[in-house]
Amino acid sequence: MKLTHLVAMKAIILATALPMAAQADSLWHPASNEQGFTYHPDHFKSTKTRAQVLAEVEAARKDGTLTLMQGGLPVPIKSSAAPKTRQQVVDEMRSESPEARRARLEMYSGG
Repeated sequence: MKLTHLVAMKAIILATALPMAAQADSLWHPASNEQGFTYHPDHFKSTKTRAQVLAEVEAARKDGTLTLMQGGLPVPIKSSAAPKTRQQVVDEMRSESPEARRARLEMYSGG
C-alpha cells in the first residue's frame, strides 16, 4: 500500500512541476499577488546579436519610427503597393454605392 502511495505522490509532483518548468523560460510567471503574475526581464533570451539590434535602432532613427515609438505613437504600416493618386481617390469616392457611402460616413461620424 505504501509503494502505491509513493508512486502516486511522485506522479502528482511531476504533473505539477512540469508546467512550472515549461514557464522557466517565460518572462511572466503566475503569482498570488494583486496582478496575478510577476515579470522577470532577466529570463529574456535574445536571438539577435548586439550589432543586429544596433543596426535596427539606427534604421529606425533614420526613417523616423524611433521618434514615434519614444513618444508612444503608433508606427505607420509600410505598404508595398504603389500609393493612389488624388484623382484615383476622388474617382473611387464618386463611384461608391449609396450603402458604401452611408457605411463610410457612419464609421467616421461615430454613429
